[in-house]
Amino acid sequence: MSTVKIYVVYYSLYRHVETMAREVQRGANAVEDVEATLWQVPETLSDVILQKMRAPAKANDVAEISPEQLLEADGFIFGFPSRFGVMAAQFKAFFDATHHICETQALAGKPAGIFWSTGFHGGGQELTALTAVTQLAHHGMLFVPLGYTFGSGMFEMNEVKGGSSYGAGTFAADGSREPTELELKQAFHQGKYVAEIARKLKSPL
Repeated sequence: MSTVKIYVVYYSLYRHVETMAREVQRGANAVEDVEATLWQVPETLSDVILQKMRAPAKANDVAEISPEQLLEADGFIFGFPSRFGVMAAQFKAFFDATHHICETQALAGKPAGIFWSTGFHGGGQELTALTAVTQLAHHGMLFVPLGYTFGSGMFEMNEVKGGSSYGAGTFAADGSREPTELELKQAFHQGKYVAEIARKLKSPL
């Protein structure tokens, strides 16, 4: 069969989501006939503000994506940090810029998963995912939840772990906490899981 193109599209201010995105990409690329590519959405904050926030430089090996480029992919896995319980404004601005694509429903029927980062337990681990689904629904994309396919890792109680049945997640705390091995394994699993579903959808009957 032809190559299945998965776009892992993310926004990351302090690189927590970027770390997760790279594992999601690795998981997707572990599936035969799948080619997963990393993309960043454009930054909307000025350099001055970013400096005041002590944000690290963006990854120079990941290109920025335009809304039109979404049309090239067979499936998506979107990642973003939470801001007050919903996706960061930078990612929402990117979705807002896809209104002309939404009008044509050119993305309808394409599978999409989501992953995220929050500061702490009450920072929107599930609310961020729930509110993000509205963006997919308006485009007619097929939301692919993680469910409990990650197995026993979903029920871990001996260590702090982000994520839920909606997708993979991590906690950033004050910015000093990095994604754990278990959180990264879940991200890898999600990439592989969504890619497998995208591959089945593109397979000839």
